Amino acid sequence: MKRKGILLINLGSPDSPEPEALRPYLDEFLMDERVLDYPYPIRRAAVSLFILPKRPYSSAEAYKAIWTPEGSPLLVTSQRLRAEVAARTRLPVALGMRYGNPSIASALRELLAAGVESIYAIPLYPQFAMATVETCLVETQERLSALDDSVELHSHPPFYDDPNYIAALVESARPYASEYDHLLFSYHGVPERHLRKSDPTGGHCLSSPDCCQQPSPAHASCYRHQSLATMQAVASALGLAVEDYSVGFQSRLGPEAWLRPFTTHELTRLAQNGVKRLAVICPAFVADCVETLEEIGLRGKEAFLEASGEELALVPCLNTDEAWVETLVGWVRNS
Repeated sequence: MKRKGILLINLGSPDSPEPEALRPYLDEFLMDERVLDYPYPIRRAAVSLFILPKRPYSSAEAYKAIWTPEGSPLLVTSQRLRAEVAARTRLPVALGMRYGNPSIASALRELLAAGVESIYAIPLYPQFAMATVETCLVETQERLSALDDSVELHSHPPFYDDPNYIAALVESARPYASEYDHLLFSYHGVPERHLRKSDPTGGHCLSSPDCCQQPSPAHASCYRHQSLATMQAVASALGLAVEDYSVGFQSRLGPEAWLRPFTTHELTRLAQNGVKRLAVICPAFVADCVETLEEIGLRGKEAFLEASGEELALVPCLNTDEAWVETLVGWVRNS
């Protein structure tokens, strides 16, 4: 049998919470053609002329609010997760970030130095999106081909409905579901255009209000369907009534059409409709990061309180939860 290595992939973080570190990080991120999927000249002009002059400063403030003495919460947690998985398997396990450090290329070099002949990549994103899973796997394949095209690459599929993942998510949410008035599922937003581009049928996604409930091959690559499926599985396991949970999409960029409802609007709506104690869970992320800790835990909380809410609790991501670690280890052993 070929010697196998495991590659865990996540989004990434800047090297420090300073504008000087945010500028190259944001440039790498936003110039990815699967994130801003405009033609290169338009993308280059938009990033260079309209985003990079100001965005590094506001992003730096957000990162400073959640930065720890050890560094970026996302990176620190991902490193701990890698160590936990490596300690429970005999296979070499490396961590690569799609943007920033440690890069996917450096993680591949680490695995190749360990003598692996086959690599099993696990993008740490439960739901498929071209701006997450797809770009990670394309980057991995391109980097691996340049380093050693004899090494096989296999990947773990999106795990939005994996029973063990759902079970871990349910147990993380259970204490909050029983103590708070309402559970809001907040997912990272994506442009509607991305769903249509990822639709293999060419016409199913967003064709009707209930398209995600209608059987279709498009669901295998539909971020919205998979997000709603995760929510329904968790809500059902928790025994939540339909009025006790809802969904929102956060982190939109630019004026184009993005998935709705927006989390910002949902926070205000819930408070104005009488929800006093709100719990928010972010199932698009497996590790807490600036989008969960700062966008929801700080700014989202402030918005909810300003709209007459009384308490907002952020349900921690799975991070290095024991059930989540064992789920990953199980995938590794069965890969």
